[in-house]
Amino acid sequence: MESRNRYLIALVLLVAAAIYIPTLLAPPHLMDDVDAVQAQIARNMLDSGDWVSARLDGVLYLEKSPLKYWMMACSYAIFGVHDWAARLPVVLSILALAALIFCMGRWAFSELAGFYAALAFSTCIGLFLFTRILIPDIILTGTIALALWGLLRALDEKEEHPRLWAAIMAVAMGVGLLLKGLIALVFPVAAGVCYLLFSGLFFQWKTWQRLRPFSGTLLILLVAAPWHILATLANPPYFDFSMTSGPGNYRGFFWFYFFNEHILRFLNRRWPRDYNTVPRYLFWLFHLLWFFPWSIYLPRLVKFNYRGAGRAERMRLLCLCWIGFILIFFTFSTTQEYYSMPTYPAFALLIGCAMAERSNYARHATKVLAVVSGLAFAAIVFILVNVWNLPTPGDISQALTQNPDMYTLSLGHMGDLTLKSFAYLKLPLVLAGLAFLCGTIVTLRYRERMTHYGLALMMVLFLNAARVAMKTFDPYLSSQPIAARLTSAPPGLVIFGDQYYNFSSVFFYANLKQALLLNGRYNNLEYGSYAPGAPNVFVDDAQLRAYWHAPQRAYLILEGPKLPAIESLLGKQDLHLVLESGGKYLFVNQQP
Repeated sequence: MESRNRYLIALVLLVAAAIYIPTLLAPPHLMDDVDAVQAQIARNMLDSGDWVSARLDGVLYLEKSPLKYWMMACSYAIFGVHDWAARLPVVLSILALAALIFCMGRWAFSELAGFYAALAFSTCIGLFLFTRILIPDIILTGTIALALWGLLRALDEKEEHPRLWAAIMAVAMGVGLLLKGLIALVFPVAAGVCYLLFSGLFFQWKTWQRLRPFSGTLLILLVAAPWHILATLANPPYFDFSMTSGPGNYRGFFWFYFFNEHILRFLNRRWPRDYNTVPRYLFWLFHLLWFFPWSIYLPRLVKFNYRGAGRAERMRLLCLCWIGFILIFFTFSTTQEYYSMPTYPAFALLIGCAMAERSNYARHATKVLAVVSGLAFAAIVFILVNVWNLPTPGDISQALTQNPDMYTLSLGHMGDLTLKSFAYLKLPLVLAGLAFLCGTIVTLRYRERMTHYGLALMMVLFLNAARVAMKTFDPYLSSQPIAARLTSAPPGLVIFGDQYYNFSSVFFYANLKQALLLNGRYNNLEYGSYAPGAPNVFVDDAQLRAYWHAPQRAYLILEGPKLPAIESLLGKQDLHLVLESGGKYLFVNQQP
């Protein structure tokens, strides 16, 4: 039996590795915006030795907890500063979470259910989409899953080490606090309280004896409090409890982190408002897409028993509370597509339970999948026929539209696609077509495990096709070519034609310690720019003109839509093009 466990978990990890190990190198370069921002903060911490206060371009960046930066910085210290080293903690966290889900499913349901749960998690679309950028949500998801499993294990009458599992629950929440703030505590506590109320355990004294809330609180504080205290002391004023937010006010770390980033963000009153929100109905319905193809098993969950003293019933009830609280929480707040990632293990466990069940439902459900995958295959063939002979000059940016109003959503760039842009994506389209053809074949005739294995293979092919497609988008999403040219050019003053985020990959790949930002004092660096002693890295049009016409060499990097205004401001004859890549331009003020 133990050898079978090792075989199944090894198979899950092999499937997950086939999808996510290649993502260490593709997309080949860190993307502008959040992706390169996170990597650069970690680099700044390693270089400066200040592991308490994050900075970008020398400006305080107090929005986020630091553990993800520490993990990347440690990866740099071991392997060197590389983009793949920045991605390594995320990839390892995915593999670890897949193993954890397998263990949770095996403990609660069966080996097969645990295997299917981990397989569904590892191969779903949402996990792939929302781990292509260096955000901590997948690591946070692991701490929440571990904390809630610790809850069940601590309450299990047959558990030999309830005190250990209660401690694991507390430590997991403490680690989560260092990843993404208070939600790491709120989510497992609220889901756990809902579970205890619905199961009737909340008012039983032995429940709290086993969960040990007082010693657990001390463990949480032992893990999470030191950084919060140090960050507060390092960035005064120490305490401000104002519930108003606006430009021009600097109130230290405590107010910005706890009030602005947590309370006011939830109330949609946070400043600066550099985020958008997904319509609530789409936020819920998108989970059918995020868990494709396994979401076809979700309707089966209405037939399950969620009441009882068995492990299976308790786990199913906990998953229901887990999913329900998080989705309802974000229904009343601002929402991004990836905010529900902490529910993914719960969805996966319920789906795995349904997949392992021998019923006619699975046979009928796969017929629906056969239709869906067949239609997807036909759509891909149609696109290929229409774009096969289209020319592909330059890079893919030539065939994309721009919708900057959508870029505050995590999938905002999807709206940039045009039919012509698919001409640049022929190879990934072929791979995706083969994937859906495989899915159609294995679902036409249901054979339980072989069908599930075939669907997993379909997703491995499809997600690798998406990875190959992202390589084509590299010049559009990353400014690495500009960084490379800047690095090889003679030294000079570097000025960016907008806010930091738009060109963050240049900072990383050119190893820029500081540069000037034209009219870029807004969004993420605005608050820190008002801190005492903040560097003056923001310039206006008049200052840019002075720098540009001074004797010293200066470089200007900007996006295409800004070009007409800059030509009018500086004079087209004084803009000497060094490189154009992905719709971004590198100019110098002297003849190259």
